[in-house]
Amino acid sequence: MIADDDEVTRSGLRTLLAAQPGIAVVGEAADGVEAVEQGRRLRPDVVLMDVRMPRCNGIEATRQLLAESAGPPKVVVITTFENDGYVTAALSAGASGFVLKRLPVRQIAEAVRVVAAGEAILFPAALRRMVAAHPLGSAEALPRAALTGREEEVLRLMATGLSNPEIAESLTVSLETVKTHVGNVLTKLGAQNRTHAVVIAYESGLVVPGFAG
Repeated sequence: MIADDDEVTRSGLRTLLAAQPGIAVVGEAADGVEAVEQGRRLRPDVVLMDVRMPRCNGIEATRQLLAESAGPPKVVVITTFENDGYVTAALSAGASGFVLKRLPVRQIAEAVRVVAAGEAILFPAALRRMVAAHPLGSAEALPRAALTGREEEVLRLMATGLSNPEIAESLTVSLETVKTHVGNVLTKLGAQNRTHAVVIAYESGLVVPGFAG
């Protein structure tokens, strides 16, 4: 589902994404209130969510959609600017990642597929800049979390944008072991998803500018 207050943007995304293999656009929304209503009615796998919309912005719409107890959709924030402070807040509200409107449609389509499969869309450099400019006040979550050394290591690798299989290869451990560590990290941090966990890692200083794994 596409949620954007610009009709031309919605129409263009719908046409282009509908032409991509394996993707069906089931609906559109012109503002945040409609995004929540349509999301609950249509139950899409993924919502492309603009942030600056009338009546209800994408942050609150994301929060409301993800509060659903039965199978909420994954949310991907789609924005014009990668330094938009609202994007960081949306990630903290539970969005699985963000994409830029200027990206080629094949990359936006790939983001939809990746998020639908349970992974996250992270752009570490851009995310680091946004967190530095717009702190969310969750920095204290990490000191209280009592992560093990291995869990901190996994979180650092998550912050570089590595997927679970890539983390497993980097640490020479099994994929199931990585999944266990990731699950423990999310639980201890009280994070909505791995993207939110990475936001906390940057804010807390566990991941610092220039870190590359």
